[in-house]
Amino acid sequence: MRAVVIREHGDLDVLRFEDVPEPAPRADEVLVRVRASGVNNLDTWVRRGVPGHTFPLPIVPGSDASGVVESVGAAVAHVKPGDAVILAPGVSCGLCRACLSGEDHLCRWFGILGESRDGTCAELVAVPARNVLPKPESLSFEQAASFALVFLTAWHMLVARARVRPGEWVLVRAAGSGVSTAAIQIAKLHGASVIAEARSAEKVARAAALGADFTVESASQDAFQEVRRLTGKRGVDVVVDHVGEATWESSIRCLARAGRLVLCGATTGADARTNLRMLFFKNLSLLGSTMGSQGELREIVEHVAAGRLKPVVHTVLPLSRVADAHRLLAERSVFGKIVLTAE
Repeated sequence: MRAVVIREHGDLDVLRFEDVPEPAPRADEVLVRVRASGVNNLDTWVRRGVPGHTFPLPIVPGSDASGVVESVGAAVAHVKPGDAVILAPGVSCGLCRACLSGEDHLCRWFGILGESRDGTCAELVAVPARNVLPKPESLSFEQAASFALVFLTAWHMLVARARVRPGEWVLVRAAGSGVSTAAIQIAKLHGASVIAEARSAEKVARAAALGADFTVESASQDAFQEVRRLTGKRGVDVVVDHVGEATWESSIRCLARAGRLVLCGATTGADARTNLRMLFFKNLSLLGSTMGSQGELREIVEHVAAGRLKPVVHTVLPLSRVADAHRLLAERSVFGKIVLTAE
């Protein structure tokens, strides 16, 4: 089969599109013929490498996918060949206390497709049977491949970690990213007032179209001053941030008393400084968040199928143009998700 393979860390030229052996599913696994694969910032970190973290190279990247079941292992009963499916990106043991408590993302052996094992940028992928979910009929394969990882990440940030409530104010940083386009919708679904921040007029306009109540164009406006103006100097209850170093101080200053900053990434760097006096005087909470549980993903799928949450696809490219997808992400010109399709 054809697949994208990373054999060493580096620039775009390490993304190789080549022939590799087809995966052989185990008794408890499902072999899926991939129709579409979503591209995430995680893919770019796997390509570039992360200091102090070891990836199992060579590896096929890609965490999101939709497709059709090709075959099933002998122990699999809930899906059959020909079923249209989407894939849950998180992989866990299924047996430990965290997994059996519905917190599989906290499993000691938790990993992500395309990060800890071969992923979805291929014609075929083998995954544990519990990672296969029915594709909502209302979605195209491209839409179905675009939402699992980012919506799960944003849902866990807002609902499980920050515990957003109706009537609260939520600031969403970098509103054009996949996680942030999901966060805008999830915050609105839970009755919050949303301020979306992005660097361009085009992105803030699209954020408003997604449901953001107010927008901040950070290339020409100061986010902190705009938040103070919009909230009557009160500040926001929740900040959703994955930018890291560049926005950290501003995000903390934007918080109201008893506010919560929830962070799932640090794309601009991890060396952030915190004024501890502000932290305890204002009773602030700093919350880390990575991925979410399969139970949360199934709840998200129900909302997506009902049209209450909508995947946001920026563009669709053939799988062989994976390097162009990574380049677009690096240029920060994407609103939503890039999807790759089989050729």
